[in-house]
Amino acid sequence: MMRIPMLRPGSAAAFPAVELALQEPDGLLCAGADLSVGRLLQAYRHGIFPWYSAGEPILWWSPDPRCVFDLQHFWPSRSLRRFARQSRWRLRADEDFAAVIEACAAPRAGSPGTWISNEMQLAYCELHRAGHAHCFALYDEDELVGGLYGVAMGQVFFGESMFSRRSNASKIVLHLLARQLADWGFVLIDGQVRNPHLIQLGAVNIRRRDFVAQLERHCPRPGKPGNWADDWQWRNAAQLGTLQTGGRVIRGG
Repeated sequence: MMRIPMLRPGSAAAFPAVELALQEPDGLLCAGADLSVGRLLQAYRHGIFPWYSAGEPILWWSPDPRCVFDLQHFWPSRSLRRFARQSRWRLRADEDFAAVIEACAAPRAGSPGTWISNEMQLAYCELHRAGHAHCFALYDEDELVGGLYGVAMGQVFFGESMFSRRSNASKIVLHLLARQLADWGFVLIDGQVRNPHLIQLGAVNIRRRDFVAQLERHCPRPGKPGNWADDWQWRNAAQLGTLQTGGRVIRGG
């Protein structure tokens, strides 16, 4: 029978070392605790994230390997750049976090349930108000067509979930986010759990110990706290069409 440590809600106890996470299911580390701002920040700082279904205790994970996007080598494909160049879609950052996380929580085709429970939505909205969680919404005029939310710490962005209501919408959001983060000196987007979709988008798998080492190096560094709406430059999907991989990058504006 599977046994994992249980943390009491409100407890100040630290998480177990990530090396103690189970191999099956991959990365399950412990259960319990709470979704307070302090607890969530402690989790992300150590390469841990919550993932559970409604009716379950809070489950905390740290899988091995870890799926990440290396911002130095993550570029839109030629076909996506061509698509983006012809697009009128625009990206808004940190304008309506509740709407974006609600859209991410909506049932998907073939998957009627969601792990983004009301409890999770409330917790991440609070994390957003504290200046640590951020959202990105892609619009075709006034129609919301895609989006993404996650948590920033130092020079690392921890992606949580994305949604797409049009072909290529989530790809556009991800790449606009990547280019802005790269301009701000970020080094990594965490994709958490490896899956074929993320690999197709350009993610790579790295060992958990290497991921944790990167967190130890980059999370304490100055990042970009607070609301990102006013400082966001990569607002237009067509800007991705100006990128030349391996050559000069025309900055967003």
